[in-house]
Amino acid sequence: MAFLSDEFRRLRSSTLAHNAGWMLLGQGTNLLLQAAYFILLARLLGVKQYGIFAGAFAFVSIASPYCALGSGLVFMRHVSTEPRNFPVYWGNILMATLGAGSIITVILYLIAPHLLDPASASVTLLVALGECVCRQLVICIGHLFQAFEKLQLTATMNLLTSFLRLIAVLALSSIVQHGTAWQWALASFFVSALAAVAGCTIVILRYGAPAFSLRLLLSRLGEGLNFSVAGSTQSVYNDIDKTMLSHYGMNIANGIYTMAYRIVDVATIPISALDAAALPRYMRQSSQGAATVRNLSIRLAGRAALVGLLAAVCMFAAAPLIPLIIGNGFKESVMALRWLCLLPAFRGVHQLTGSAVTGMGFQRYRTWAQVAAAALNLGLNFWLIPSRGWLGAAWASLATDGTLAVVNWLLLQSLRNPPLEAPAAVS
Repeated sequence: MAFLSDEFRRLRSSTLAHNAGWMLLGQGTNLLLQAAYFILLARLLGVKQYGIFAGAFAFVSIASPYCALGSGLVFMRHVSTEPRNFPVYWGNILMATLGAGSIITVILYLIAPHLLDPASASVTLLVALGECVCRQLVICIGHLFQAFEKLQLTATMNLLTSFLRLIAVLALSSIVQHGTAWQWALASFFVSALAAVAGCTIVILRYGAPAFSLRLLLSRLGEGLNFSVAGSTQSVYNDIDKTMLSHYGMNIANGIYTMAYRIVDVATIPISALDAAALPRYMRQSSQGAATVRNLSIRLAGRAALVGLLAAVCMFAAAPLIPLIIGNGFKESVMALRWLCLLPAFRGVHQLTGSAVTGMGFQRYRTWAQVAAAALNLGLNFWLIPSRGWLGAAWASLATDGTLAVVNWLLLQSLRNPPLEAPAAVS
């Protein structure tokens, strides 16, 4: 009893626990909003149109991490320890995202007809505008709040986007009985643009206007691209399967598989909340040596894995509810969800240990691990999807996330003291 009382007092006084609590509260509310949004959108579009949109969204998601040039995480790394650098790093976020995001949007639009099913390719421009420019700006604003450990504001940004998406799908449902992927892509773009404008307004009112330094942006470009490559490889092993299902014209299979995968993403929200709260703490504790960060990471990764296993049990048991809630067109999503239900446990390990590697200043090693995971996933999908469809995609996802969990764990164990870095000029 005394142990529980001491543990409760320790958690109440812990900034990390408070930040994780804010993220979990926000993400929990976000879970309810996303659940309503997923159900209504799936019922509105049906399995085929849902699969068409999923193909375009997955294709765009692979490239979208490059659209901010890693500026959000660069901001977190350099402003969390030196808050006076805020204006120029905030300006870098705006320059990088608006510039690179627009260029990548045009590239995706031009190559989509050669890689996707024609139906998915037709909505790529709208999806890319929303995800490569607007959504990436919102994500970077979330990193900005993380840098100051104001995770209640990060959670608010996530809630705002989900709330607006729910309003959009309700509005579209009131206008049309059966929506199309193009109609939803247009509505989703307007939602993302509104969230980006709102986020920028909040930042300027709370912290001040940006300052712009092209020299600083270029000097941090290598570091930022390192973060971008890591984010892109994560998108590859999360989304290349859906892109390939679209490429092979398996739109119905894509709808079945994507629905199950989105439920897994929602179930991973508590782990993502803990990871978001831990990353700035890892960065600060890195000055105390690798052992300090490693011990914290191992403890948090163990807790995250337990949460993931509990989520797996719940998803396995509740899977038969999918066709009852969403419709018989998604009945095969029951089996897909049962195959994918272990992913949150694997993610709990590789996210918390991987973020520790990032926080210690060894992002390049994490990047190489993720590149290897992406290559493994790509090879397995090329082998399995043509003959096994969504089941092959599920097998590839399990193998990839499981392998990455082992690799990041071993990587964390092998690292020693963080590298020293000379401060960069911000003028």
